[in-house]
Amino acid sequence: MSKRVLGIVWMAGMLAIFGCGRKPKPASSNSDLRGSISISGAWALYPMTVLWAQEFCKIHPAVQIDISAGGAGKGMADCLSGAADLGMLSRAVHPAEIEKGAWPIAVTKDAVVPVASQQNPALEFLLKRGLTRGQCIDIWITGSLKTWGQLLDTPHTEPIHVYTRSDACGAAEIWANYLGKNQEDLQGIGVFGDPGLAEAVRKDPLGIGFNNVNYAYDAASKKPMAGLVVLPLDLNENGRIDPEESFYDTREQLTAAIADGRYPSPPARPLYLVSKGKPAKPEVAAFLRWILQEGQKFVEEAGYVPLAPETIAQELQKLEP
Repeated sequence: MSKRVLGIVWMAGMLAIFGCGRKPKPASSNSDLRGSISISGAWALYPMTVLWAQEFCKIHPAVQIDISAGGAGKGMADCLSGAADLGMLSRAVHPAEIEKGAWPIAVTKDAVVPVASQQNPALEFLLKRGLTRGQCIDIWITGSLKTWGQLLDTPHTEPIHVYTRSDACGAAEIWANYLGKNQEDLQGIGVFGDPGLAEAVRKDPLGIGFNNVNYAYDAASKKPMAGLVVLPLDLNENGRIDPEESFYDTREQLTAAIADGRYPSPPARPLYLVSKGKPAKPEVAAFLRWILQEGQKFVEEAGYVPLAPETIAQELQKLEP
């Protein structure tokens, strides 16, 4: 399947901006911290960063934080160009980016999961058998699996409609890394953004794609998004989903599997906030330090995986004078 771009407009868009501290209330706060922080980048980290910003601004109401989601590539570009103080990154920092001054801090962890429509005609077989890594390679890389019957060894003749991301993003890069390749090697219909890809697959009974955890699951119910199914990975490749591979019913089950390593890495990975060089603005350094300390208590409720204590200590050390 040749790659083409599907134009889906999402309400959040590239300029989904969250601001806090626009009406400072220093009289009711013990904090003398003030200033502004601009953040841009990965959809994967966007919901978590918004929650962190809301909580941080309760303590420091004279700090203004603006956040926009547009993909990890945009976050890195904005960070390195000075258009943003921090870039949200959902992949490893490339050596060339380090050479240009990229300075990353790990802040949490999540994963990318394969998704399909709840209306898929072969759904029963998909959930029982799952997907092997080899099958994912033949769907997104070689394109040799073209029908659902070929994939599942069933009579289904319907074609597989493959979706990928059109924007430079960590989700596609990490999913491709799981398949031994890079984002540009992924085949499929290109869709902008995590919400757009989830919506495209949800509406297409023959569609298959991938999403970051917090766009595959509903934040309120903790179940997969309405109309969307998270496809299990057949990790031992025995043609069925065994009990130890079955942890997709709720977001909590999946994040627990990410945390203890049952869900593989990649497509699990750390998420980063990146600045150009060590942050010089006191408010930026204070925000990062708060995320690594008090901010970690909000991670699990938001559907992410907290950092290990040794990782937190290592990241905090980077912020020392």
